[in-house]
Amino acid sequence: MDPAPRWTVTVDRSRCIGSAMCVGVAGDRFALDGDARSAPLVSPVEADERVRDAAANCPMEAIELRDATTGELIDPYA
Repeated sequence: MDPAPRWTVTVDRSRCIGSAMCVGVAGDRFALDGDARSAPLVSPVEADERVRDAAANCPMEAIELRDATTGELIDPYA
């Protein structure tokens, strides 16, 4: 049986404006740091549609998801 897919989650701090959209969508996966910039709480994570929704709804497209095994880009879509 194949293990569940895992994603590496990164936030480009130079693009993040601290809108907290990701925290609202997946508050157990993202938090704002002391500079009001988003950061993943853990990475890699099991594939989770809420994490994908957070990346897709980031107004600055600052969140990137990659397959933790292959490095293939998951979101934003290539």
